[in-house]
Amino acid sequence: MSQPLFKKVAFIGLGLIGSSLARVIIAEKLADQIVASTRSQKTLDDAKALGLIKEGYSNPIDAVQGADLVVLALPVRATQKILETIKPYLSDQTIITDVGSTKGNVVEAAKAVYGENLPAGFVPGHPIAGAEHTGVHAGKVDLFVHHKVILTPLPSSGDWAVNKLIQLWQAAKADVICMDVDKHDEVLAHTSHLPHLMAFNLVEQLASREDNFDIFRYAAGGFRDFSRIAASDPHMWHDIFFANKKAILKAVDGFEKQLATLRQLIEDENSQALMGVLGHAQAARQHFNHMLANKPLMEKNKVTQQFTILPGAKTFQGKFTVPGDKSVSHRSIMFGAIAEGTTRVTGFLEGEDALATLQAFRDMGVSIEGPKNGEVTIHGVGMHGLKAPASALYMGNSGTSMRLLSGMLSAQKFDSVMTGDASLSKRPMERIAQPLRAMGAQIQTTGERGTPPVSMMGGQNLQGIHYDLPMASAQVKSGILLAGLWAKGETSITEPEPTRDHSERMLRAFGYDVKTEGNRISLQGGGKLIGTDIQVPSDISSAAFFMVGAAITEGSDITLEAVGINPTRTGVIEILKQMGADLTVENERIAGGEPIADIRIKGTRTLKGIHMPEDQVPLAIDEFPALFIAAACAEGQTILTGAAELRVKESDRIQVMADGLKTMGIDCTPTDDGIVIEGQGKAGDWSAIFTGGEIESHHDHRIAMSFSMAGLRTSGAIKIVGTETVATSFPTFTELTNQAGLTIQVSE
Repeated sequence: MSQPLFKKVAFIGLGLIGSSLARVIIAEKLADQIVASTRSQKTLDDAKALGLIKEGYSNPIDAVQGADLVVLALPVRATQKILETIKPYLSDQTIITDVGSTKGNVVEAAKAVYGENLPAGFVPGHPIAGAEHTGVHAGKVDLFVHHKVILTPLPSSGDWAVNKLIQLWQAAKADVICMDVDKHDEVLAHTSHLPHLMAFNLVEQLASREDNFDIFRYAAGGFRDFSRIAASDPHMWHDIFFANKKAILKAVDGFEKQLATLRQLIEDENSQALMGVLGHAQAARQHFNHMLANKPLMEKNKVTQQFTILPGAKTFQGKFTVPGDKSVSHRSIMFGAIAEGTTRVTGFLEGEDALATLQAFRDMGVSIEGPKNGEVTIHGVGMHGLKAPASALYMGNSGTSMRLLSGMLSAQKFDSVMTGDASLSKRPMERIAQPLRAMGAQIQTTGERGTPPVSMMGGQNLQGIHYDLPMASAQVKSGILLAGLWAKGETSITEPEPTRDHSERMLRAFGYDVKTEGNRISLQGGGKLIGTDIQVPSDISSAAFFMVGAAITEGSDITLEAVGINPTRTGVIEILKQMGADLTVENERIAGGEPIADIRIKGTRTLKGIHMPEDQVPLAIDEFPALFIAAACAEGQTILTGAAELRVKESDRIQVMADGLKTMGIDCTPTDDGIVIEGQGKAGDWSAIFTGGEIESHHDHRIAMSFSMAGLRTSGAIKIVGTETVATSFPTFTELTNQAGLTIQVSE
């Protein structure tokens, strides 16, 4: 039997937080003994009756002797007096922590007792959890589940003490975050202390009215939800408001300033500006988790979604509209924001990548309505109307957002920083930074590999350049062209192979002259964009998964409606046709300057292995993971060359796909710029190809969706780990696959 985490835990104070933590320690068998000290004998008697403590003491000295963990669960203003009292009775190996809502004053109290040489076991803490009721009886064993617990280790804090406290709070099923003391108090002043102050103020204001009975009687749920926190302990909040005085007053100043702005907008009946503020607030709330700068200390706490697909015969049929094109959605926001006038977008992809772009422009002062049912209205601010964001722009998982915005931001008058999630933070950004520097941009990437965060210095005068792209990349090309909008003179790019030309087409739709002569694209700086209407076509990259699924499944019949068939994106159609897929392109038309069509695929023929033509590689760069699944089901060998860019996507897609294919029984050999896949298909034989297994997607959405299609031809269960990023490009993926006949079980 393993040893408990602590021999003896002593609580000083035993209210809601302390008694809840005591319940956790008992339930998880984390200590041999729990004792407590409090001034209330009734609290101690009740705690013993509830089985929470072995002994209770009125004198804290009696409680802490021999304890290896002391939890200060008392008003923060009492910290210094208690520490003075118990200091002589603590060993060097005693961990001292607290649960107070402010940390600066706790540290100052400790320094008043210990001087500057604080004990290694002293680690202030703050569980962000509460309830309307207080006291020892209000405690709950699940109070901290899925709530944040902030630890604020000091330079003097020992790793052993921090690690033990992390284990303690993880046992309570809390998310543990480490944060600087000053940062904690500033953050909590805005997110906790100010809302409580506002709640107390609002209830007091309404209670003082003559008609207070009617106001409270007819109050709706929103008022009850917000004002609930005014039922909190007044003594505790009295102490907190004084203890964190400086940060709270700063937060109040900011609130008063913002409230005055809203008041003026309402008084002036400024509809557009008010919608902009309200829309920005709504989006920020929805985007909140992604905008948190401080990540959980322990990576294993991160929730990872999984797909599970069971074996068995499957059908794959139906008519579907896949989400809007991600590339076009990104650009519609970017160009609409810097245009003059209003841009209305339909078919916008409401996935996390495109929403990251939308949020970035809201953070730069652009009023944007929506998205709602794919509709977005952007009130452009013109070429020189963007404003400095209050903090770093968070790009999530979106390399497109970061590379294209690098071009735009390098030309602005303000400094800016872009960050991303763990996956994006590993992707190379020097490919766009180098040509931008040649234009005069002051841009800095991170570390030897040139990864995010990416920092731009404002106020630079850019000069147009001619740039030969060393590797075909629509993102790099677009980033340079966007910088060229503000640059002096001509900016031109020559690409080794044609890449997707959404930027060029959309700039023309916004009235900006862009010349394309063979593989050379150019524009003159200093022009302007005029707001327009943009219809976003369905994304061919998302459609590709259904195209492959239908091509490898007997009797399938899938129609994908209004798919963008921009000639710089149709490599997947050409490659599947060369492999022998029964694929037809129907009802071709133009929408929003982009060609679209309905694509029908039927499972009538066994695919054939081919050497994928290199001239199609740039036209299918995002679709290759799905095409690798098709190649595994084909008869004969499939070879891909000239696709080195696949190694620097959200993951190393060549290696990750090869690893997964091998796991599921497919013989394949990755190369520097491609892969060789030995197809297992046989003419007329539609039996299972894959053996099943556990696939690590490396949180790459295209890897996850590609291996999902393998579930149509598997003899064993397929478990795909790290699928939460599917929402970045195809939020309705599992819903549509289930409708088509491929049942995907989603779990966390």
